[in-house]
Amino acid sequence: MSTKLTSTTILLITMLALSICIFSACSPQVQITTDPPPTELPEPTDSAAVKPTEVEPTTEVTETPLAQPTQEQITIVDGLDREVTLVEPAEMVVSLAPSNTEILFTIGAGEQVIGRDEFSDYPSQVTHLPSVGGGFGDYNLETIVNLEPDLVLAAEINTPEQVKALEDLGITVFLLANPNSLDEMYENLLTIADLTAHVSETEDLVEALRSRVSKVESAIESAEDQPTVFYELDATDPSAPWTAGSSTFIDTLITMAGGENIASDMEGQYLQISIEELLIRDPQVILLGDAAYGITPESLVDRTGWSNISAVVNERIYTIDDNLVSRPGPRLVDGLEQLASLLHPELFADN
Repeated sequence: MSTKLTSTTILLITMLALSICIFSACSPQVQITTDPPPTELPEPTDSAAVKPTEVEPTTEVTETPLAQPTQEQITIVDGLDREVTLVEPAEMVVSLAPSNTEILFTIGAGEQVIGRDEFSDYPSQVTHLPSVGGGFGDYNLETIVNLEPDLVLAAEINTPEQVKALEDLGITVFLLANPNSLDEMYENLLTIADLTAHVSETEDLVEALRSRVSKVESAIESAEDQPTVFYELDATDPSAPWTAGSSTFIDTLITMAGGENIASDMEGQYLQISIEELLIRDPQVILLGDAAYGITPESLVDRTGWSNISAVVNERIYTIDDNLVSRPGPRLVDGLEQLASLLHPELFADN
C-alpha cells in the first residue's frame, strides 16, 4: 500500500514539473522592474557665475489706453448766468440772432453755421442757409431739432422760456448777452471763438478792430465842434418819430464819433419825441436809420414843421445803414467810422 502511494506521488510530481517546463518555454520572458532607473542630474552650476535676469519696474499700464479727447471740455457762463458745457468745440451751430450770425462769420466760423434766424442777412451767403424762423419771436423748434446742432447760439432777443424749450429737447443753448460797450463786444467775439475753436484768428481780429477805433478817437480829438444829432429810427408818425436814447450803441457811437445825441438825456432807450420837442432841441445833423424803408433826405422837407430844423435848412441829413450801429457785433466799428466821417467830414476827407 505504501509502495503504491509513493509511486503515484512520484508520478504526479514528475508530470507537474514537466508541465511547468513546457509553459515556461512557450511564454515570453517578462522582466518586471520595481525601481525606476536613476535620473541623471545636471552638473552643479556655480551660482556666483550666473547673474539673475534684471527686470525693469513697470511704471505704465501695459493695456491699450482709451483714446483721449483732443481738447478739454469748454465751460462758460452765459447771459442767463448758466454754466454751459461743450465736450468739444461746436461744429454745427444754429444762430437765433443777426448779431450772432455776423460774429460767427467774421471770426471764421461761417462754415460751422447750419441754420439761422429769419432776419440774419449778413454776409450775403447766410441767406442760403435754412431759416428756423424768428418772425414775431416764434422759432420752428422742429426745424432746429432736425438740423441736429451741437450748439444753438441765442441772444437777448430770445426769452428764457425759448431757451428752456430747446434745452428740454436735448439741445445745448448758449445765450450771448448784449454788450454795453465796444470792450464788452470784443469779449463776446472771444467767447464765441472759444465755443467754436477760432481763438487765434479772433484775437487778431480784435486787435485790428481796436486799432481802427483808436484812429477815429485820435482824429476826433482835433474836432473844433460837437454837432447835435437826431437819429431817426421810425417816422411812421412824423409828428412823433422814434429815436434812440441813452444806454444804446447808437448813443455811444454818436458820442465817440464827436457828436451829441439830442435824446441822450430823455427817459428810455428807445422813445418817441414830439415835433415840438424836436424843434426846441433843433439838431444840426439828422441821421436816417430808416432809410432802408424808403425814407430820403428830400422827404423830410415835406413833413409839417420839419423845414425849420437846422439840419434840414443846412442840408445835413444823411442816410445810414442802421444795422451798423444797432447790431452788437464787429460791424459796430464800421458804423463808428461812418458816423465820424459824416459828423466831421473835414477830419476824414481822405477816407
